[in-house]
Amino acid sequence: MKSDFLLEIGIEEMPARFLTPALNELESKCTRLLDEKRLTFDAIKTLGTPRRLTVLVKGLVAAQEPLTVEVKGPPRKAAFDIEGSPTKAGAGFARGQGVDPADLVTRLIGQVEYVFAVKQDKGLAAMAVLGEICPQLIGGMSFPKPMRWGYYDFKFARPIRWLTALYGEEVIRFEIAGVSSDRFTYGHRFLSSGMIELSVAGDYAEVLERNYVMVDPVRRREVIWTQVQDAATAEGGRVEENPDLLQEVVNILEYPTAFCGRFPEDYLALPEPVLVTPMREHQRYFPVRGKDGSLIARFVAVRNGTTEHLDTVRAGNEKVLRARLSDAAFFFREDLESPLSDRVEDLKKIVFREELGSVHEKVERIVALGAVISGMLDASDEARRRVNRAGTLSKADLVTDMVYEFPELQGVMGREYALRSGEEPEVAEAILEHYLPRGAGDVMPSTIPGRILAIADRIDNLVGAFGLGNHPTGSADPYALRRQALAICLISLDSPLYLNLSELFAKAHALYGARLKVGLGEVIDGLNEFFRQRLRGVFQERGLRYDVVDAVLALPFGDVRDLWERASAVAAFREREAFPDIYTAFTRAYNLAKNADPSALVWPERFMDQAEGALYTESRRVQEKVQAALKGRHYPDALDALAELRAPVDVFFDAVLVMVEDQDVRENRLALLNSVAEQVQKVADISKLVV
Repeated sequence: MKSDFLLEIGIEEMPARFLTPALNELESKCTRLLDEKRLTFDAIKTLGTPRRLTVLVKGLVAAQEPLTVEVKGPPRKAAFDIEGSPTKAGAGFARGQGVDPADLVTRLIGQVEYVFAVKQDKGLAAMAVLGEICPQLIGGMSFPKPMRWGYYDFKFARPIRWLTALYGEEVIRFEIAGVSSDRFTYGHRFLSSGMIELSVAGDYAEVLERNYVMVDPVRRREVIWTQVQDAATAEGGRVEENPDLLQEVVNILEYPTAFCGRFPEDYLALPEPVLVTPMREHQRYFPVRGKDGSLIARFVAVRNGTTEHLDTVRAGNEKVLRARLSDAAFFFREDLESPLSDRVEDLKKIVFREELGSVHEKVERIVALGAVISGMLDASDEARRRVNRAGTLSKADLVTDMVYEFPELQGVMGREYALRSGEEPEVAEAILEHYLPRGAGDVMPSTIPGRILAIADRIDNLVGAFGLGNHPTGSADPYALRRQALAICLISLDSPLYLNLSELFAKAHALYGARLKVGLGEVIDGLNEFFRQRLRGVFQERGLRYDVVDAVLALPFGDVRDLWERASAVAAFREREAFPDIYTAFTRAYNLAKNADPSALVWPERFMDQAEGALYTESRRVQEKVQAALKGRHYPDALDALAELRAPVDVFFDAVLVMVEDQDVRENRLALLNSVAEQVQKVADISKLVV
């Protein structure tokens, strides 16, 4: 016998960003708990709106699967005497396991026979088990900012107002934070009234649909997107796909109805970001474009309700947007009264962080770091001049009225105001690009000045935070340091840029002067390890094996692009026929070289066998080839050269005994092997590879 299992957690409206992660967690935790409790099912699905989190399990069995449990006891000779009667140990073990001593069975483990108690667990009814699972499932969920309410210690996304729990037609009884489970649910807050009784779990979605709740977020998304496109098409326009905005709209309503609104065409004279940001970020409207791709004086909004009184709703939304755009137009005109460069001095009044000074001081550090990075990249004089100018203006838009009102436009308005102030287009573009990428999947800075300033800004942030001891801990990362380190990695990889990050950390630390509490060495060590963690994930996401990544990251931390090229070369080389040669040569030398004094020199006059001289000569020849290859970052050539050591290493081990009694000879041979191992490790720590 199978029935459907339904658990609905009714809550006060939660933020849109909570819903999708919560449903994913609800599904994974429910699946895990049912598996642990040996309750099989046909399918599982999560449903939800801002007011409810629901899991619906189709075809859940009526009872747990039977289970045979074997518990190991004492050795047989300790459990039974020579006559086969149970001893005190055997009888005690059987009694503790609830079985008769005569039912104990014997198993041979190694050379010893042990007794086992074999018990059959027939399993409990699903109703009894679900009564335990539901509170565990609800209590085990996590949220970015959970709440307490009343006098309860229990935390959840928002206060729980009702609990619906059914197995087929039966109510699963439990209580959480003063709320008892039942068979009642609630429909749309305004379009439905009172409690709704569910007779059977499987009717849940259909019953809620009749009460103006489209509970399936996947279906809600499809309906909304279709309605939005239809509304725009009816006005002769189209809506560009914006998955983030669409998902946010999906997560803030229960019964969607899209409609098209208008705003005065005069506002189309404003820069496009000034129009789009109030619509998209503040009102959650979809901007509408014409056939030529430019904005038209239309928007599409989605209400949480039916088509009833839609004209009134449209008029209200149009009024709100007109007010927003009126403010934006005023701010824009006011901001244009002064050139962007005149606002740099005002940055002295804005605190970057209390311990780290003003934003103006930060700008000065960005400019100084930009100069250092320009030198590392051997940038042209023109590029250096643009880096200096764009760095100086990079934060000036923070003191404009527009960015004060719409913080999302920082950088965007900086570029706009720089162009209108007569700055070079390349300088204006770098002001915007130094914020890129803003997050996962965002575009990368495309210009040299933009890339340089994007890295300089983030280096300053990272060193400042680590210099104050503000390391990210667990999931807590209030200054988004992980994202900033990841951005530096991605810019360096995709540009590509060869940068010595440790040198940049040191320069940034010096620029802060006495403001930092943590010493330079500790900051560099901490940041190097912090970047290794980011790179480990980035490299593996880009298709490199974990052991190849570990082999490269084991080296002293260098620049990101260089590490990627080393890792790519090692990954390609290990697929070639020559790989066993270098691996064998290295491991044979490396295993014994661990016993060598790292500072010991090789003395040719102490060689006792031709094989030593041959390895020494070949090693020096290969060393020259490797050094030349490394200098030009030709890592495949370096690996090819190192593979040539296989033959002389094999001859060496066949001809001589390394660990001889003569100390001078032994230490000289170890020093020779250490020199071979060190050459290989200049590319990667081959010992980390798994063959």
